[in-house]
Amino acid sequence: MPELDIREVSKTFGDIRALSDVTLHVEDKQYVCILGPSGCGKSTLIRCVAGILTPDSGQILLDGNSIERTPIEDRRIGYVFQDIALFPHMSVRSNLSYGLAVRRAPSNEIATVTNEMLDLINMRERARSYPSELSGGAQQKVAVGRAIATGSHLFLLDEPLGALDALVRAELRYELRKLASDLGLTVLHVTHDQEEALSIADLVVIMKSGHIVEVGKPSEIYHSPRRLFTENFVGETNLLEGTIVEVVGDGCVVNVKGRKIGAPRGEKSLGQKIVLCIRPEFVALSKPNNFGWSGVVTQVTFLGSHNRYVVDVDGGIEIVAAESTVEYSTGFRIGERVSVHVENSAHMLLFDYPAEGLESEISLE
Repeated sequence: MPELDIREVSKTFGDIRALSDVTLHVEDKQYVCILGPSGCGKSTLIRCVAGILTPDSGQILLDGNSIERTPIEDRRIGYVFQDIALFPHMSVRSNLSYGLAVRRAPSNEIATVTNEMLDLINMRERARSYPSELSGGAQQKVAVGRAIATGSHLFLLDEPLGALDALVRAELRYELRKLASDLGLTVLHVTHDQEEALSIADLVVIMKSGHIVEVGKPSEIYHSPRRLFTENFVGETNLLEGTIVEVVGDGCVVNVKGRKIGAPRGEKSLGQKIVLCIRPEFVALSKPNNFGWSGVVTQVTFLGSHNRYVVDVDGGIEIVAAESTVEYSTGFRIGERVSVHVENSAHMLLFDYPAEGLESEISLE
């Protein structure tokens, strides 16, 4: 079974440095999602692994064997593109059997494997259909089945669901994950969809400007990232610049534009300039009272499961809050005064203020 090691891989296109000393280890049967803004190098990375591109430097090892100079056809790696790359003149059955036929597998093996793939992707009844007769989701299932049929155990998925409708995309991502688990596949899945990455990955890799910023489990990436860029990029968060003005045991008091807020201290020290982060779901709003920060609702967005509120707190602080709509109510209205409360200081994160400045740290480029 495949274990993938990417060691200090770099790739340039003219003056553009697409990858810069990228190192990543993917264990056997692990499902890894690469997440990052457009142009961060995530597709370039898996194309180097696939053999579509050749790295300028570094090593790519599959089961301990260097493959960066190995021809594509000899790597035994499955690749699924965003653009559904099926042969339009071939039926579903013919598309599925194509890889085996090119390798001149025995006819009985081709028939057996193709039938297994038809059952695996639930397409037995559409075996004689052509791609133009299938939905986008069904076409992509065939593309995945064709890759699996080659017998590869390392799969590279390059935005495989990006061209599909939201509902189809949501359904198919779980089918992909189940297939990978059932067949014991190792998967490197590039996506720009954060929900997709968090919901199906064993590990999430965050990339920016050709570098890997952070690697962690989905829950770690969302709730306790090590980098401020990750906290800001994955999901939504409130970034509050402040200074620690008091230290009490494991806690501290942060001054944010003249307003004080309690927070966990971690390893921060008195007088240190920091960025305090709070996810909107951990910010609560109430009718005006003496216990929270006073402010005015300036924006309300209904998002189905929750309402998103933007509140201008007196003193020039903007806070975003998210409140469940499970129990239907009209909630708060634009222009209404509210009190802002942080439900639990344990959900706050404190980061050192970036030496290069906050805007530079959270920039997508």
